[in-house]
Amino acid sequence: MQFHYALVDDLFSREEFERRVEEKMESCGDLVDEVTAAMMVVQDCGRHHVKIKDLSGRSSLFSFFGKVIAKNPPREFERPGGEKGLVTSLILGDETGQVRAILWDEKAMATQEIEVGEVLEVIGRHPNRTPTEITVMAMRQAMVEIVGPTQVEPGLAPPKRKEITARVMAVGEPRMVPRRDGTETEVLDLVVRSIEGIFRISCWVPDLIEGIEEGATLRVQGVLEKVRKYGKEYSIDERSIIEIADEDIPQEIDSISDVKEGGIFSVCGSVRSCQPARSFTTRDGRPSCVRNLLLTDGSHEIRVVFWGEEHARTELLPKDRVTLYLCSARQGRSGELELHAGSGSMVKVHHEGEAGEGEITGTVLATSGGTFLDTGAEHFLVRGHLPHGHEVRARVTRRGKRISINSFEEVLPDLEELNARIDAFLAMTEAGNTFTPHGRQDISK
Repeated sequence: MQFHYALVDDLFSREEFERRVEEKMESCGDLVDEVTAAMMVVQDCGRHHVKIKDLSGRSSLFSFFGKVIAKNPPREFERPGGEKGLVTSLILGDETGQVRAILWDEKAMATQEIEVGEVLEVIGRHPNRTPTEITVMAMRQAMVEIVGPTQVEPGLAPPKRKEITARVMAVGEPRMVPRRDGTETEVLDLVVRSIEGIFRISCWVPDLIEGIEEGATLRVQGVLEKVRKYGKEYSIDERSIIEIADEDIPQEIDSISDVKEGGIFSVCGSVRSCQPARSFTTRDGRPSCVRNLLLTDGSHEIRVVFWGEEHARTELLPKDRVTLYLCSARQGRSGELELHAGSGSMVKVHHEGEAGEGEITGTVLATSGGTFLDTGAEHFLVRGHLPHGHEVRARVTRRGKRISINSFEEVLPDLEELNARIDAFLAMTEAGNTFTPHGRQDISK
């Protein structure tokens, strides 16, 4: 019964589900068993079967019918403990869309008996919250007719190997990505420009591009080309060959005035203003966050929306110069044009000046926009942990208005200086303002 409850676990508790199953059995005069009653309860909730386009709800499992459009042979792999495993995939479709169904081990072997054109009834879950893939938990042939496409959608088609020559425009930070077998691997992203445009390359073997800097021109043989909803994307794996090329490819990007709704653009500008990141829950129940800012190039400005932890938590200050790669242009709620940086985008903050060592004493202020060290005359964005509200003396590595904490010690505040700072703050308030900073009487004692 747990198997069926997972289809509706976002609607009510396990206890409520069991109660409904018992009521269903009683109403049928005990003519149905527990499994059949559970299936009937699920169907009453409208969750028994969904269309492929609706495989993005909040339940843990989904049940749907899909016609086999394409199949791959099982592939053997080795798990971290040395155990052998099998994996394969089917492309299933209906009149509303297509999905890649991933099958493991015994289920992967069972696909040898499945033919293209057959219709399957599937129960599965999304792996790593990937909406275009479903991991099959159970399946069976179904006597259902589905009239749908016979060709695989470009976004689900197997990637093609090709050769490209491109100039490196930006190198991202290494990130850990989960594999389908449950392990993790390091991936390094590049943004490159070829004669066809600007694209992202994900390198699954970072050693292959070790030492390669922005501005270098690469010739990559055996790169995998994938089609995403936001355009083409490339992957480098152990079968790819990389060499430095002599070709001169310009590093041109778009200007803010070039941005038009519906396109993908890469722009550069200065942060005019930025709001703190805001947390929210996605429609499928995942925690995420969003951040809004205003970007200007001196002549034009545009609203920008950062989606997800990677982008929304980017350390930003007003006047920072940033380049945004591969962002989609959409109309915002207010009707204004916006650039949206999502999973296929890259954000690069250009830090000016050389890094230097030094010592700074100030008050730690933890805000929704980041942690700052306030000296009274200046404030610095902190990389590292400092206790909020404490006065500290810190050894730092400083670059502009950003500091990385090497070490720190707490210090007792200078009461005369602190009172002077309070007076300066009060002087900025309007006459008649009844605001009183709590605790001053304690500080003066």
